[in-house]
Amino acid sequence: MQIKPASAGGGERGFSYIMLMIAIVLIGVAMSVAARQWKTMVQRELEADLLAKGIEIQQALALYSTSAKAGRVMPGEVYPQTLADLTRLPKPFLRKVYFDPVGHGEWELVRAPTGGIMGVRSKSRSRPIKQHDFPPVVRHFDGKPTYYDWVFQHPNPSIGGSVLPTAPGATPSFPTPVQSGGAGLQ
Repeated sequence: MQIKPASAGGGERGFSYIMLMIAIVLIGVAMSVAARQWKTMVQRELEADLLAKGIEIQQALALYSTSAKAGRVMPGEVYPQTLADLTRLPKPFLRKVYFDPVGHGEWELVRAPTGGIMGVRSKSRSRPIKQHDFPPVVRHFDGKPTYYDWVFQHPNPSIGGSVLPTAPGATPSFPTPVQSGGAGLQ
């Protein structure tokens, strides 16, 4: 029985194995960082989609109310009973009923005290990335801790509820003043 001396090649194989393990660990760390960045990018896109669709619904609610109030004597807002009412012909105010992009489903509806839908909000309780520098129509979202706190409604808190957009081609209507005798002023 002969004993062979240890060759230098065995040490090289151990070194290559260690280098391969280090490379695998580095690739894993890089993939983890890339996945985190990808998740942030997707969340930013969903957040932008939420803002766009929410603002569109908010504007459709304002136009619906303005159009429904035209010619009415009674003050106050008029709200649709469903979001589908905003898409109905002959005068659709919304192209289609959108789903909540962040909550991945139906919007939570904000009901008016007098009935109808005065706004929508996401069902998601996640923390938004965007905290400041919102568009003027939703500047009241500054500092809100969750998407659930982002309420797209009419009247709009960002503009004090006093300025309402008018439907294209429509003129703003104002209640007719009433004299003490009950007849309207001419």
